[in-house]
Amino acid sequence: MTNNPPDLGALHWRKSSYSNGSGGLCLEVADGLPDLVPVRDSKLTAGPTLVFPATAWVPFIAAVAEGEPTA
Repeated sequence: MTNNPPDLGALHWRKSSYSNGSGGLCLEVADGLPDLVPVRDSKLTAGPTLVFPATAWVPFIAAVAEGEPTA
């Protein structure tokens, strides 16, 4: 069985609501992969993409929303 990586260019990307509006900390996440959450810098869309398992992303976002330290 071959585990092929998803075609990240074909996904629908949206800017995170946590990105600032002054062109600084801009983050995009992609929809469409039920078990994965691709994340990239919106200023460098051709640059690297980090792909997190959804099981790790959901608690991370909950911690951010609660104002908990994430590092």
